[in-house]
Amino acid sequence: MAKKIAKVIKVQAMGGNATPAPPLGPALGQAGVDIGAFVNQFNSQTQDKKGQTLPVQITVYDDRSFTFKIKSPPAAVLIREKINLKKGSGEPNKNKVGKISQKQLEEIAEIKKADLNARDIKAGAKIIEGTARNMGVETIK
Repeated sequence: MAKKIAKVIKVQAMGGNATPAPPLGPALGQAGVDIGAFVNQFNSQTQDKKGQTLPVQITVYDDRSFTFKIKSPPAAVLIREKINLKKGSGEPNKNKVGKISQKQLEEIAEIKKADLNARDIKAGAKIIEGTARNMGVETIK
């Protein structure tokens, strides 16, 4: 018989060096999850993505056991890394903070293709382009 799901937690953690400190510790503690066990498992699975912000979906069961799924980094984080940007614009319609090429958008869409709702890389790049526009980043065609 399948275990009954008690709670699903969605958090973001740093790959390879997650700690029991907030926001991870309190979210897991409220669900009754063994925080140390989660941190150890998460860090061992994300050694290759050290320093990247990774969304994690943690499924907690009635017996306080858990499973988790690591998703690709947020599009905004990937855009900032790709064009060496500290942060997006506070007023994206007025203040532009950078430029990104179509090729770079397609590279980001390739990384995120499992998490995007798109038929192909071109459609995925359009989704990423929308995120870039909302950050105040112009697209170079």
